[in-house]
Amino acid sequence: MLSVQLADFIGQCCFDTFPETTVHMAKLAFLDWLGSAAAGGGQPPARMALAVVRGQGGSSQASLLACGEKTSCLHAALANGIASHIIELDDVHRASIIHAGAAVMPAALAVAEMTGASGRQLLEAIVAGYEVAIRIGEAVTPSHYYFWHTTGTCGTFGAAAAAGKLLGLDKEQLVWALGNAGTQAAGLWEFIADGAMSKHLHPGKAAQNGVLAALLAKEGFTGATRILEGERGFCRATAPRFDLDKITAGLGKPPFKVEENSFKIHASCRHTHPAVDVTLALAARHKLKPADIAAITVRTYRTALDITANHHPKTVYAAKFSLPFCVALALKAGSCALGDFNPENLGDGEIRELMSRVALVLDDALDALHPARWPAVVEIKTVSGDTCRERTDFPRGDPENPVTVGELVAKFHALAGGPWGEGRARALAEAVLNLERVDNVATLF
Repeated sequence: MLSVQLADFIGQCCFDTFPETTVHMAKLAFLDWLGSAAAGGGQPPARMALAVVRGQGGSSQASLLACGEKTSCLHAALANGIASHIIELDDVHRASIIHAGAAVMPAALAVAEMTGASGRQLLEAIVAGYEVAIRIGEAVTPSHYYFWHTTGTCGTFGAAAAAGKLLGLDKEQLVWALGNAGTQAAGLWEFIADGAMSKHLHPGKAAQNGVLAALLAKEGFTGATRILEGERGFCRATAPRFDLDKITAGLGKPPFKVEENSFKIHASCRHTHPAVDVTLALAARHKLKPADIAAITVRTYRTALDITANHHPKTVYAAKFSLPFCVALALKAGSCALGDFNPENLGDGEIRELMSRVALVLDDALDALHPARWPAVVEIKTVSGDTCRERTDFPRGDPENPVTVGELVAKFHALAGGPWGEGRARALAEAVLNLERVDNVATLF
């Protein structure tokens, strides 16, 4: 049974056996997630979630990162998960199309604080959670992804794995936890039609539900033992096509999935990043301004168009999922940074006019490479009659096109320095980059 094999892996996850690169990437993933949680914590959806959580009360077990208050482990996982997925700068895994950090990290941190876990134990949970979430995501992607937001669905399994590891569940309990994670797995893409806040809810619920599944299992609460491969299990219910072999092939052997993580540098949907990268490169190389542009053609893969082919975004958040807007913004602003997504740019006449000149084309050859690669070709024709063209298969931040540790630390300070203060941000970054030396994670917060 697949859940038994995953449970074996989770139980055997041990810091002392991890390669250096695994530990390094897990620490960077945690730091990157904290930055997104810090910046997202002050946004309206996070404040709404915080109001609900405060109203419900709860034991002082774990931190609400947005305010520093303590609440129950379950509430902390929910609120911190929501906060970390608002500004669209959290990590992503390419082949599974999942923001693993947004679901796994809030679950792992909440349980680590509640149990007084060490930094090493937290890193074990992170590696286990990413591995489980991503492998299940790879098994059902891309067919699952048309209706289902993988971060919410597959992320629930990863959250349960991380929580179960920290709670010290035995093999049978881990199988139950995975079974009850799967029966709670949810998150539909319909939110994108309205640019609704539901997307933020997905990882929050994935984290909370994963923790709940693990806590229940610890008490003896049983779950489906064949939740993944069963006739009425997760894969058959949510994916027209799936490959169960991807869940266990090479399981337990390095490199681990956290090492395949991608980090975002543009504050928009990852599917916009390949075209944004190319647009920025062409604009810089040829010194292009909006007035120079006659037409822009973006050729890319189907999923990118399914999610981001919106020429008329009505909200700032919807603009993050509009490929025409992001390309036009990149040309005018020279970046797609967090501060660039604002009401002024949303209604900017020059950006809107430029968007009308962006044509989106499904390219079958590029689509055949997805999701192993996220390719885009951008062709820009100028009013003077010149044409420039460039392609990328790996947006900036992918393992094949990496950002540096220094850039990730700078990103963290840019996101966390304001809401948490520069002094706290510096101390926290230093602690996270040396997480294996921390005796009790709760002391960091």
